[in-house]
Amino acid sequence: MINTITIKRLTSVASNYAAKLRTLWSPLWRLLTFGADNIILPKKSLCISIEKAAISLAYGTRFLTRIKINALRKYPLKEEGYPRPEELASTIPLVVSELKAVKAEITLNIPKKWVVIKKVELPITAKENLKGVMSYEMDRLTPFSSEEALYDFKTLKEDDKNIIILLVAVRADLANKYMDLLRGKGIYVSRLSVNLSGIGCLSHYIERNRDSIFVEIDENEYEGALFTDGSIAEVFRGNFPQGNDSSSEIRKVETILKEIAPLAETAKKERQTPQLMISLKNIAPSFGEMLKQGTDLPVKIFAEIDIKLRYPQGQKHLPYAAIGGVLEELCQSEICWGGKAKGFNLLKKGVHERQKTPLFFTIIFLLIIAALWLGYTLMPLKIEEKRLGKIDSGIAIRKGDIKKFEWLTKDIEEIQKEISDIRSLKESRPMALDILRELTTILPKNAWLTRMHITENMAEVEGYAGSATGLLQKLETSRYFKKVELLSPAFKDIKKGVDRFSIRMEIEGAKKKETTTKGLEEGVVDEGF
Repeated sequence: MINTITIKRLTSVASNYAAKLRTLWSPLWRLLTFGADNIILPKKSLCISIEKAAISLAYGTRFLTRIKINALRKYPLKEEGYPRPEELASTIPLVVSELKAVKAEITLNIPKKWVVIKKVELPITAKENLKGVMSYEMDRLTPFSSEEALYDFKTLKEDDKNIIILLVAVRADLANKYMDLLRGKGIYVSRLSVNLSGIGCLSHYIERNRDSIFVEIDENEYEGALFTDGSIAEVFRGNFPQGNDSSSEIRKVETILKEIAPLAETAKKERQTPQLMISLKNIAPSFGEMLKQGTDLPVKIFAEIDIKLRYPQGQKHLPYAAIGGVLEELCQSEICWGGKAKGFNLLKKGVHERQKTPLFFTIIFLLIIAALWLGYTLMPLKIEEKRLGKIDSGIAIRKGDIKKFEWLTKDIEEIQKEISDIRSLKESRPMALDILRELTTILPKNAWLTRMHITENMAEVEGYAGSATGLLQKLETSRYFKKVELLSPAFKDIKKGVDRFSIRMEIEGAKKKETTTKGLEEGVVDEGF
């Protein structure tokens, strides 16, 4: 059987080979992506924050500029001090497995109490070789040499004569104890920073580029920093005066206000009025209200702040330093809010690669955008041209049918005109047949006509009737006739025993200027009708 020692050796060899492959693959991948992998590719980050009597974690992802906090964890410890390396190494692998964060970039945030944070003023000539100067001056600036330390630094300010550097350093053996045990579990720390730096990044994100002063207040001590442009500019730390009487709270407030007063003045002179952000631990919330009343700075309590990030709900006490550590790692490009995050990485010892997007990639990207824009602009025109071509071909095919339709339409219009003329003529005056029908209805049985003459607006009839006078009355009642009168006096035909009459009458509704209609509109009816 393979014993435990052999398994450990095999695991160690596999881990070493994996680290070497990662080292070889990283520059190759950067070459294939033109150095833009930090911009266009999704990224995962897991931040482990070592805190007093607790281990806090935050796991987040980023795609382009969209940042999401996927998980938050906080593991309180029974002891009051900081977690031991063994406790960290036994907790973190389980969390990494649970969150499926094996491929995430691991950040380890250590307490401010473990590190030396110091402002260093150097001659401007040191700018040409800052790494060498800081390495050489490390034993003078800190309690340990450059070989014994893990450190990072950044430029705060410079002029024609001097350059001001902020140095952050920690004893290497202290941090390595934690990282070595994690490495033995297959977890590789790629970034070593300090909790205060994560808080600064988070404050910068919340306040959207506004400077801020952060103060973390415990029952017996406090610590904090002035953050300028999201980066540490000044730090402070101290203990409260002892005492449990009623005036102790007032003395604590006075201590904090005295500590932050010069930092606020510095910020006001150089940039703007800073935002005071307070984190209260094991102390009553009323302490925050007392601070608000004692200063003219705008004050926010961390527990009451909307951090403007998507994160799992239901978390009472958010691990702000761990969340800030995730932001520091995910925002390593200029496309993020406010530009690139300005955190520290003590593993670099002041050596940072300047990642610039190559001009070649920029040109390719712009050409792609131009091609997409042209396609977006021209495609609708091409589609419409194609549709017009189909319509034209359809019109050409149906051209004969269209001509036939036009002819039929013309014939229909002519017929409709004739119908309209006939209807107009009919409506303008009664027709001869209608007049004949009316006379046939009106004349009594003992009356008959010998002659009838119809003009445009006049009708004349001659004939015999039992009484010519009675016939006049009947014709007056007709809707077709008016102004009925005798053309000559009626006389008695002795032979036939009836009156002979000749009557003229106007046709009701007839127009004088109309043309004479055809057929029976004008004519003579012979005797015997």
